[in-house]
Amino acid sequence: MLPKIQGQSVGRKENLASQQIVEDHLKNILKKQENQNYKAWKTPYAPKNPHSPFGDFPKEYIPKEKANQQKVIEPVHETSQNALITNKYQGTHQGTGGRSSSQLQKKDEYKPAPPKAGAYDQRVITVSDFRRYYDRGDLPIKVDHQGSVNRIIWKISPEQLDYHHYLPIFFDGLREKMDPYRFLAILGTYGLLESGGNKILPVIPQLIIPIKTNLNTRDPSIMEVQLKVLQKLVLSGEMVGEALVPYYRQLLPIMNLYKNNNLNLGDKIEYNQRKRVIIGDLIQETLELFEQTGGEDAYINIKYMIPTYESCILN
Repeated sequence: MLPKIQGQSVGRKENLASQQIVEDHLKNILKKQENQNYKAWKTPYAPKNPHSPFGDFPKEYIPKEKANQQKVIEPVHETSQNALITNKYQGTHQGTGGRSSSQLQKKDEYKPAPPKAGAYDQRVITVSDFRRYYDRGDLPIKVDHQGSVNRIIWKISPEQLDYHHYLPIFFDGLREKMDPYRFLAILGTYGLLESGGNKILPVIPQLIIPIKTNLNTRDPSIMEVQLKVLQKLVLSGEMVGEALVPYYRQLLPIMNLYKNNNLNLGDKIEYNQRKRVIIGDLIQETLELFEQTGGEDAYINIKYMIPTYESCILN
């Protein structure tokens, strides 16, 4: 019998997609108090929408101002060669007495702080294959706007789809930050995992690259979605957890980086706990599910990649 995710019913698939929409509206309301607007896709890291349904306009027809705005500026970190300013006279000895004025470090010559490695900086989010396929109309899904809550309609039953083709595409769309791409990708992924059965296990090798790409964006909202989908993935079949063990070296390094990413608030309360959006807690839950469903070799492989992880079975 497969374990359950703590604090959440596995069957509540619509909460994750709807929660992302509610969070965006809430952040926009809070930003309006500062006379600002919040849009998740209006960042220098998110991919830009095409100019028209037929693609982008030629470069010669784009105004120079808009062309400059479309260029993505990646964070540039100062190298160690340019970061240090040293005294060229330091280390030499002049005169018969002690240290002379030529050996003393001048006031205008200083050593700045070491440059930042940028390990936690967000990375540029590339355009997903899900967006390309959806814009071309090649995906058998659409949004159902009837009722109080939006849902998805499958043009073809998920049981009849080719999982080798469609499941990696839906996993690749989990890094989208704009609706309807994000909404359809999340609900479509949950729908395929619930209806997949034995079709999911052979597709595991094709899911590693999309999962790794989503986690390496270092975007908290994207990592949150991907971690919750990973929990759903290992619970979707009996052998899925064991099939992921050989790929821990691709998936766990980024989890090792964010494993202790929790707030130390003392006696205060972190209200995001009820939303399950704290990265450190999600990583701990995911690792525990990996160990419970990965078989005998799961713990030793997790411990090799994340030395601070403690077993939830041996204790």
